[in-house]
Amino acid sequence: MRVRICPVSNLEPHRITVGNGAESRSIAYHLRLPSDAAKSALVWLGGYGSDMSGTKALELDRYAEALGAACLRHDYSGHGASGGAFRDGTISRWVEESLAVLDHVGRDAPGFNRLVLVGSSMGAWIALRMVEELRKRGEGGRLAGLVLIAPAPDFTLDLIEPHLTEDDRAALADCGFMEEASLYGSDPVIYTAGLIEDGRKNRVMAGIIETGCPVHILQGMADPDVPYAHALKLMEHLPADDLVMTLIADGDHRLSRPEDLERMRAALEGLLLD
Repeated sequence: MRVRICPVSNLEPHRITVGNGAESRSIAYHLRLPSDAAKSALVWLGGYGSDMSGTKALELDRYAEALGAACLRHDYSGHGASGGAFRDGTISRWVEESLAVLDHVGRDAPGFNRLVLVGSSMGAWIALRMVEELRKRGEGGRLAGLVLIAPAPDFTLDLIEPHLTEDDRAALADCGFMEEASLYGSDPVIYTAGLIEDGRKNRVMAGIIETGCPVHILQGMADPDVPYAHALKLMEHLPADDLVMTLIADGDHRLSRPEDLERMRAALEGLLLD
């Protein structure tokens, strides 16, 4: 193992620097070491504007502790405890950071020879792009499973661009960003022209998505942000073998209620015991 990490995950985060020069940013992460190195490591990938101290991320860490598994959480640049400006963020940038944190821990760290990626909303897009990159590097065999919660791959292409108004397009062209009212707070949600342009380069639902591992999708049917039809579309691009989807009739986008967290744990248990 290349770095020595305290297994207690509620301490100050550890940091690595990703990028050089003007592209340099400090990325914060927490790592819980396993008590049972034979268990797959759980890797949390949060949503757009979310951080590693959210309800689901902390529940994943608690589940890992109870299981004896390793757990890795980090904040993308512009999020939470990490450096960098949110408006500079793109899918490419956040995928680079996620892989950099994983590489910094190293595949020889206890438990990290096998990975379960847990992606929430945009984090599911990041997870699927990480799968592509790991497989390109010949590391696809490390993937033990994916749990995708309210998955939003290609959301800039499928869920934002088709609904842009003339005012939105003018704001993107003139200011480089647009704002949208948030359902979860007083601050608006910001989407940049760079994020939208970069999203086209990171499209994953253009053909069959080869994961090489089991996938479990959790999707609320009352999700106001990512319609469940989007999750059904994702299913069409995943091999039918080893794919499970759980539709939650009254589930919202966050899926952070106690019963939703139990579903996340059950999905993980199903993957880890297979």
